[in-house]
Amino acid sequence: MSKRDYYEVLGVDRSASPEEIKKAYRGLARKLHPDVNKEDHQAEDKFKELQEAYEVLSDQDKKANYDRFGHQDPTQGGFGGQGGFNADFGGFGDIFDMFFGGGGGGGRQRGGPQRGSDMEYTLAIDFQDAAFGLTKEIEIPRTETCDTCSGSGAKPGTKVETCSTCKGSGVQEFVTNTPFGRMVNRRTCSTCQGTGKRISTPCTTCRGTGTVRRRRKIEVKVPPGVDTGNRLRISGAGEAGERGAPSGDLYIVIRVNKHDFFKREGTEVYCDVPISFIQAALGDEFTVPTLYGRENLRIPEGTQTGTVFHLKGKGMPRLGNGVSKGDQHVRVVVQTPTKLSDKQKEILRDFSKELGEEAHEPSKSFFDRMKSAFKGE
Repeated sequence: MSKRDYYEVLGVDRSASPEEIKKAYRGLARKLHPDVNKEDHQAEDKFKELQEAYEVLSDQDKKANYDRFGHQDPTQGGFGGQGGFNADFGGFGDIFDMFFGGGGGGGRQRGGPQRGSDMEYTLAIDFQDAAFGLTKEIEIPRTETCDTCSGSGAKPGTKVETCSTCKGSGVQEFVTNTPFGRMVNRRTCSTCQGTGKRISTPCTTCRGTGTVRRRRKIEVKVPPGVDTGNRLRISGAGEAGERGAPSGDLYIVIRVNKHDFFKREGTEVYCDVPISFIQAALGDEFTVPTLYGRENLRIPEGTQTGTVFHLKGKGMPRLGNGVSKGDQHVRVVVQTPTKLSDKQKEILRDFSKELGEEAHEPSKSFFDRMKSAFKGE
């Protein structure tokens, strides 16, 4: 049976950009993966065809050769055999990344059992939790080693045999006679997909892949002082590796929710506290909220709106050093009353008369700032 055109398989034009090819592949991969279509006996073949098409069209050199020669690339002895689709659903790591946001250095490579893919999980926490830390249990879907066959892929009681095609090397050699002499091309064994092993009786639980999909609860310990964008690494909590290879890692990406009162810049915490013009004029002592409880704050008489006071050691702890903390900066905002009784208005008028011209003239510092502005200083 002749192969379908790779562009037809992906449903894209020959002029499609790498981004369009990748987008088309991801959409079809979600739709055609065998784990999603367990009742479709042709799902594995369809997914293999998709993998093969994407492998060629996503590689600029292979794509150029395919555009020129079609399926029969004379430099490689034909497309589709190099790498291709692994019997253990080798492309699933990339698909899971789309659903769950996985990524990192655990990507799969060809040529034998590979370390599992890394995974990424975004964890939203409250502002206070960022200050004090917390322990939280999350649930993630991931690939795990099959308990039935212990990851070998073979049915219990049967053996994993050495591949007769590549003699266990995982690589096939193809000799091509050319006008310039003999050329030896090496590529991943098409029989064992580079594992060097052959499973005659696959495990019925994992269908020979050595891995199964499960939802697993994991305890995450978030240290004090974390901020949005920080990443926590849990070693070995990512995707299972192939047939005994190490698992990938799980990266927890922190997102700190905004607070209604506090704002943060690094370890420094900021807030605005409203005061009356009476408090500003006469001075006062009152309590303000902090992350660690309420603290007394004394302001002197004549305090101007926008003045900032500092509470030392009441900010966020430094990540990795829970003892050292930043400061809290309190900006006082003088509130002008909007509804006054006739008596209150009369009192203020008398107060204004008592102040004389001082009550109506801007301060000297105001005029100094105006002069500097006009001079461009």
